[in-house]
Amino acid sequence: MLQVLPALETGGVERGTVDVAEGLAAAGWGSLVASSGGRMAREIERAGGTHVTLPLATKNPLAMRRNAARLARLVTEHGVSLIHARSRAPAWSAWLAARATGVPLVTTFHGTYTHGPLGLKIPYNRVMTLGARVIAISRFIAGHMHEHYHTPPERIRVIPRGVDLARFTPEAVTRARIARLATRWRLPDDAPVVLLPGRLTRWKGQALLIEAMARLNRPTVRCVIVGSDQGRREYRHELDALVAAHGLGGQVHIVDHCDDMPAAYRLASVVVSASLEPEAFGRVPAEAQAMGRVVVAPHHGAAPEIVEAGGSGWLFTPGDGASLADHLAVALDLDEAAYDAMAWRGMMLTRREFAKDVMVRRTLAVYRDVLYDEAPPAEIRWHGPPA
Repeated sequence: MLQVLPALETGGVERGTVDVAEGLAAAGWGSLVASSGGRMAREIERAGGTHVTLPLATKNPLAMRRNAARLARLVTEHGVSLIHARSRAPAWSAWLAARATGVPLVTTFHGTYTHGPLGLKIPYNRVMTLGARVIAISRFIAGHMHEHYHTPPERIRVIPRGVDLARFTPEAVTRARIARLATRWRLPDDAPVVLLPGRLTRWKGQALLIEAMARLNRPTVRCVIVGSDQGRREYRHELDALVAAHGLGGQVHIVDHCDDMPAAYRLASVVVSASLEPEAFGRVPAEAQAMGRVVVAPHHGAAPEIVEAGGSGWLFTPGDGASLADHLAVALDLDEAAYDAMAWRGMMLTRREFAKDVMVRRTLAVYRDVLYDEAPPAEIRWHGPPA
């Protein structure tokens, strides 16, 4: 199998590529990955695969055609049976290579790509729907593909991203790791903690959570917003000013990138996703539930597929600070037995539907579906939008 993507630096697409490479090797299948390289390229080799460096991040049409010829040579030289494209620019090269060599193409549709003025980018985006099978990372994305690109339901397979349960499990986090984070973030002992992880960018909704904390008006509750500004210093300054304007300087902590997110989740009482725009999947709710934490997330995108409203957490009205504050209050007021029951339900849901091993198993089932006409598991078929 040949997986194709722009680069292997960091991110959910890259992590999924490495996970599938590992799963292919474990199943005894040859695993080849082509990208422009990056810090995660070595992980492909450690996973038992082979990485080939090609300039696949380019969007230059001539370079994309040259990449198509290079990929076709890889297919021939390595006896590739199937190409799996994970991003638009390299997908065009992969599609041309698949046509030239006669091997089937599978694509993964990772997001709601922008359409551009007058929909001019729709033809460019459409390559992600040209696979013999098209993997959507959520039912929300499956519906988006069907609505905007008219992708036939029978070609769509829904496979959410996978959480590494070896890392994101409560048993793996010691009290010492949690205590170190609490000390670093200067959190008082036994204070309830509301956590929002995610890079500092406006659409992630950090400002909305600050507004909700002001509405909540509980001085004993601490809020930690964790994520790198990635050079967005102006937005960071806006958030600092908003905290000061609401008089929340002692309550709301904005901290840089955290290198121990499992401990951060365990430190939290409630984990928040506050995205203003619908997310294609949403790794934060899934990881938080895997760590036994109750989640509050917006009622749009894929969040309703991850968070069982009233069962493993709550879904608030997107972009509504009052709704977020109300649901935070309910979550923070849970007694221990009710909290543990919800946390357990979230853990079981995540382990059943969003574990890395589940994602890998379902992806290999798609490959067998294409290569051997083997019926896919019922849970990954998409039968179209609700009536």
